[in-house]
Parts: sequence; structure tokens; C-alpha cells
Amino acid sequence: MAESTPRFRIGIDTGGTFTDIVSVDAETGAMRVTKVSSTPDNPAIGLVRGVNAILAAAEAGPADVLGLAHGTTVATNALLQGDIRSLGLIVTDGFRHILEIARQSVPEGYGNSYFWVKPDRLVPLQYVREAGGRMNFKGEELRPLDEASVRDAARFYKRQKVEAIGICLMHSYANDAHERRVAEIVAEEYPGAVLSLSCAVLPEYREYERAVTTLVDAFVKPYLDRYLKRVHDELGPLREKPFLVMQSSGGVASAEQILRKPITTALSGPAAGALGSAVIAEVAGFPDLVTLDAGGTSTDFCMIEGAKPHLTNGGSVGQFPVRIPMIDIATIGIGGGSLAWISREGHLKVGPRSAGAVPGPMCYPNGGDEPAITDANLVLGRIPPALIGGGIALNVERSRAGIASLAERLPGNLTPEALAHGIIEIANWAQANAIRQMTIQRGIDPRGFALLSFGGAGPAQSAAVMELLGMKACIVPPNPGNLSAFGLLAVDWRTDHIVTKVMHEDNVELSAIAANYAALEGEAAASLKRDGIEASRIRVVREADIRYAGQSMEVRVPAPGGTVDAVFLENLIQAFNAAHLRTFGYNYAGQQKIELVNLCVSGFGVIERPKMPKLETQAAKPGPKGTRPVYFGTGFRDTPIYDRASMPAGFRLAGPAVVEEFGSTTVIFPGQQLEVDPHGILIIRSASGAAA
Repeated sequence: MAESTPRFRIGIDTGGTFTDIVSVDAETGAMRVTKVSSTPDNPAIGLVRGVNAILAAAEAGPADVLGLAHGTTVATNALLQGDIRSLGLIVTDGFRHILEIARQSVPEGYGNSYFWVKPDRLVPLQYVREAGGRMNFKGEELRPLDEASVRDAARFYKRQKVEAIGICLMHSYANDAHERRVAEIVAEEYPGAVLSLSCAVLPEYREYERAVTTLVDAFVKPYLDRYLKRVHDELGPLREKPFLVMQSSGGVASAEQILRKPITTALSGPAAGALGSAVIAEVAGFPDLVTLDAGGTSTDFCMIEGAKPHLTNGGSVGQFPVRIPMIDIATIGIGGGSLAWISREGHLKVGPRSAGAVPGPMCYPNGGDEPAITDANLVLGRIPPALIGGGIALNVERSRAGIASLAERLPGNLTPEALAHGIIEIANWAQANAIRQMTIQRGIDPRGFALLSFGGAGPAQSAAVMELLGMKACIVPPNPGNLSAFGLLAVDWRTDHIVTKVMHEDNVELSAIAANYAALEGEAAASLKRDGIEASRIRVVREADIRYAGQSMEVRVPAPGGTVDAVFLENLIQAFNAAHLRTFGYNYAGQQKIELVNLCVSGFGVIERPKMPKLETQAAKPGPKGTRPVYFGTGFRDTPIYDRASMPAGFRLAGPAVVEEFGSTTVIFPGQQLEVDPHGILIIRSASGAAA
């Protein structure tokens, strides 16, 4: 029966293939999980379907819900798939070609610009309009705003039916008066336009990055607005409950706050997985690890050190560089739905094309006509003949026929099983190489890290990836297919604020630093209070972007709280020198003066995190629920199949073995050992050092 007092917190992670739902009972800590198929045409339908399913399983109703938290890929998908012709840009007179000039850097792997063709601009030149007037870097008005030029631009966009417009004027981070007035004029002339102002999206210097980030914000705003309205309409009685959205920075905010700056959701879904992983890292006693989140279309990676994910203040979504606080996540096009195909040169390839949710791998009901990684795992016997607790029956014969057809086009008379094994090997090496780039290419030895595997498609292969890199262990959390949804319930509210204030070490104005930090802290606290956060749960954290004088890029470091004085500055410089050494392997401490560039403040609304209950120990060891032939490179082996729910704390077994649960399957390869820790986390280690 439904309780009279709300007690369920629900996390929803919408992926390309499945929508994952987790509920936590705030009174007992009990957790429930479920998965439903995503609905790409209207993701809100899958979201609400999943919420209703998990409430029904708990015999609860809307009145029992405390709130919902959501990780979404709407912003990312809009950027990767949307039509950029519906976007305009207003710049300062004389800076019309800011997007054309861009930066001189050439993407890694091209060697030089002779082989590289610049991608299309986010806004074609004909949709860039100039506004007369000018501010200098101190925020002083050199020329007044030419309002007539702004009205002409607004009328042009209205005639062209350009829906979203970015406004990025020179030095608006120092004085936003001109940008604010431009927005007022455009709203008067073209009331239906969606506007994003760089002074609100990214109030810091570097006009190119500021312009692109502002345009991305403007572009995704109507997509996210339509999506959140659909969610609101579909939620029915739940629409009155708090609805929070995950940000790329690793915090949540209300839907209302998100719509003010939707660019903050560019990596919403993967960020939730990284935060959930940080909780698992601390509980499992592996504070240093690399996460591997394999879903239906891609695999996301993140480094966690000291049980905290790496953060960055700049990244990219597709081809577009964006400068916002975000968890440092790398992505490759390898997932359970990634298709196997043959290149024009006759080589076997896997990904990045994916079967997605519709039609799905060949083995799915109404699946596609090309074999995917899921088909290969099914043919090898590594996953069961039905997924999601039996909710999706798989057609192994169709998968085998598809892989056999592919094998006929390759030399060597490969059997379907041998080719399926090759498909998985290619996928494993792709994932291993992504981890090498994240670790070895940064001077970090992956052998000192564990591999935390989650996502529906991750645990079936990750123990083999661990072996390829010689990592300490492979960790599989409870409900690995739903860890991102769990992460949504383990993060604080967050809001980020920044201001550019360039100062050389010899000319630092401590009073100006103090005043700016005070203003930013006030903005952060006010933003959180608008979301209903009590003052007792609000905390603010200072940071600063610093570089050595003469450098072009900065390093973000924590800044001391309290009084801004000479001791504050000394501690800040020491923190920068240490961060520079840690990041690049050297520093110029005592040799080169520093330059302060940006002051940053993050505000947090602290929540009570869900606790992971401990499993009960049992004297009797559970046996396998059965066996099936599983292919391990040289042939099939009769392999025990275990039900994860029956495995108590302290349980151990030697591979090969397969552990099944709702939403995911874990494979323990020959020469590996599995142990269940007190919280039900699976820890797989190499017993002999032999490769899987």
C-alpha cells in the first residue's frame, strides 16, 4: 500500500537503447531498479513508462515520491544531429569572421593542416551580423552601442526565420551593458527568438570559445525546452514533484535553472555514471580507478583519483569546443549495439555505427540486418538468451546467421564463433586503447588503477580489458546497468559562476579579488535558494584559473576560503605550482611569476546520499543455477552460470564463470578469480597473469 509520507527518490538515465530507473527508499535505504526501452522519437514516453513501472513494483504511487533526478542526452543529440542553419550570431562590428578564423590548432592525428579540412562553422557567415559599439578589456565604453544596427540584425533574423541567436560582444565579461541592451532590442523586434548571451553563459575572455559556447547554448535551448515540456506533460500527477536535471559538472539543478543555461547538460548522462562510480570507488576501497561505461551505442571513460572524478573546464561535444565545468569524460563509438562491418580494404571493423534502440541488434525482436557486439556475445554464449530478466527474448540463430554471412566475405574460412570472438577482441582493444590514451599518454601507469565496469554491455567484456592493460582488478557494482541512474541520487545541487580578472603576481589587487569572490558567492547562494535549498545545506567552494606569465592557457586550482590577504595569495601560488607539476610533470616555482586569470565559485546544495547496504554472509556456498557452453578463444567450455542475487558477501569462485542479473551479465574468464565484497560489489582479479 502507498505510504502517506513521500519517501522515494527516483533517478532516470535515458540512453540510446534503454532508459534506466533506480528508486531509493529514504526510510529504509532499499533500492529497486528497472529498465525500459528508450523511445527516441519522444524520450519523455520511455522516462515516464519507467517511473510508473518502478512505482508499481514498489506498490507506491505519485504521492510517495520525494523527487526525481534525470540524466539526459537531449543536448548532445541535438548538437550531433541537429540543423545548424537555424542559428544566428551577433558580434561586435569588425569581428564577423570570428568563427571562420577560430584557432590554428589541427586535430591530433592529422599531422598538419594540408590533410585537414576545417569543419563547417556552427553559424554560416551569412547568418553572422555585426553591432556597432565597443567596450575595452576594462569594461569602459569606447563607442556607444549602435542600436539601429541591432534592429537591422533582428529584422533580418526574423525574415530568415532563424529561431536561436547567440550574442557575443567584445569584452562583455568586463561590462555586459551592451549585450543586455542588444537582447532587449532583439526581443522587441523578434519576440519569438531564443537568445543566449555570452555574459550569462560564459563571462570570461577568449572570444572564440565564448562565442562557440554561447551558440551551443542557444542552439540546444529550444530542443531542451521542448523536451522538458514533454516530460512535464507526460508526468501527470508527478509533475508537481521536484524534477532535477544532471549537469556536466557533476551536480544537479532544477529544470527552471537548466533552461537558463542548457549548455550545462552537454554531458549530462555520462556525468551521472562518473559520480555513481565515485561512490562505489570509496565503498569498495579502490579510490583510484578508471570507469568503463558501455551502453548500447558508446563507451564512456573517466579517471577517478582519491574517489573523485577528474574535472575539466573545457571540452568538446562532437566538433564543437565548449568551455564549461565538466567531468573529464572520453567517449568512443563502441557499445552493445555497435555494428560489425567490412571496410573497402576488406578489414573487419566494429563501430562507430550502431543499431541503437530501433531496430537494435539482429537478435532483438524486430532487430536489424547487421550483426552487432550483442550478437557476437550471444553466439559465444556469454550472455543469456533473454535480457532484462527475460523481458527481451533473443534469437541466437539469427545472430549466428548474420555473423556467418559476414564471415563469408572474409578470407580464412572463419566459423561464426571465430568471427564473433574476433568482433569482441576488436571491441576490447578499442576500449583498452582509449584507457591507454587517458593514462599512459598522460604519464600515468594504468597498472596502479582498477577498472570499474558498468552499463548494460560493460561487464561481459571488461575483465578481458583489465587483463590487456594489467590493471589491479575489475570491479562490477550492484545493478551495473543502472549505475548512472543511481549516480543521479548521489550528487548535490550545483551551480557554477566565473569572472575574468587578469592580474600579474606583482600587481595583485587583493581587495578586488575579495570583492569578486564575495559577489560570485552571493550569486551561487541566490541560485541555490531559488531552487529551494535551505541555507544550512549550502556551501561554496572557491577556485581560480592561473598560469605562468607568458603562457596562453591556465590550470584551475582550489582557492583558500576566508580572508583574502597575503597568506591567501601565497597558498594560491603554492597550489598552482603543485597542480602544474602534477598535470605536466614540471613547474617553474621560484623561477617564473604567475598570472591570475579567472575567479571561480561553485555553490553546492548538499543532499543526503543513499547508503549501500551490506550483504548478509552465509555459511553455505550457493551453487550455479546451471551451465551452458561458452566460447573462450580456443573453443566452447561447459561454464557454470550463477545468479548474482544468490551470491553472499565473501563468496569466491574461479573462472570461467558467468554471473547473471537483471540488466547485465558479468563474465569471469579462465585464469581469473571473483570475490564478492561486503556490499555485494564483484571484484575480479587475475589469478595467473594469463591473458583472457
